[in-house]
Amino acid sequence: MSIPLGEIAALGTALCWTASSLAFAAAGRRMGSLSLNLVRLVLAFVFLGAYNLVRRGLLWPSDASAEAWGWLLVSGLVGFVLGDMCLFRAFLLIGPRVAMLVMSLAPPIAAVLGWVLLGERLSALGILGMAVTLVGVAIVVLERTSEAKAPDEDSPDKPGKGVLLAFGGAAGQAVGLVLSKVGMKSYDPFAATQIRIIAGIIGFSLLFTFIGWWGRTAAAVKDRVGLGYAALGAIAGPFVGVSLSLLSIQHTETGIAATIMATTPVLVIPAVIALHKEHVSLRAALGALVAVGGVALLWIR
Repeated sequence: MSIPLGEIAALGTALCWTASSLAFAAAGRRMGSLSLNLVRLVLAFVFLGAYNLVRRGLLWPSDASAEAWGWLLVSGLVGFVLGDMCLFRAFLLIGPRVAMLVMSLAPPIAAVLGWVLLGERLSALGILGMAVTLVGVAIVVLERTSEAKAPDEDSPDKPGKGVLLAFGGAAGQAVGLVLSKVGMKSYDPFAATQIRIIAGIIGFSLLFTFIGWWGRTAAAVKDRVGLGYAALGAIAGPFVGVSLSLLSIQHTETGIAATIMATTPVLVIPAVIALHKEHVSLRAALGALVAVGGVALLWIR
């Protein structure tokens, strides 16, 4: 029996994103989410450069082809800049509950794009596993955020825009993964992530220049505690987590990988129990079991 490297890497991605979400939540409260977006990418770029220098002897992904650079730069702009900005804005307009439910569309979008652009095919068991996993994630998301609303969640003129932005976040994540797979092929995932991060840094730098945000960012990085949390999140997220996500899509179908990655809300449960002593309801626990069952189907398909 062959080792399901793609599925293992996707699960590793979800675990990393669980850790990074907790670290970024702490950092964002001190630094602000917009400044944090750029800071995390700069830190991850430094970590990736050091890692690639030790492992590959290259501080910079100079061995990537022009085609790989093109696709991966576009992937970084779509995923790190456009997708994340849409999602963070959606959190403010419709709250995390609805936004994360809409984000659950990312795996099926990735599966469809993988089928159209890459010729990927999913078995009946694979489709069933995706559906069961996403149902479990939806149960957990609904339960975990039922008491937490965004300030503007009930405003009658905001839901349509918020849902559209959340869909943009889901599409950005899915398109970013597919474009990465198109450009990366057999290229090193950690070096490919470095190229994507370069695109993200350029995109946010242009945005900050346009809106005059550099002063706030300079003030944010002076917060050493916040910077420490941002560094931890950058290691778990853009450095290791995103690199594992690219390794995953190299070895399994994009939709399957995206589905396993989407289990982050489920994996957060034991973390918040251990760190914050939060109570978890029977419904949330049931949703977690359903999601685990769905992942098991993907694993054995």
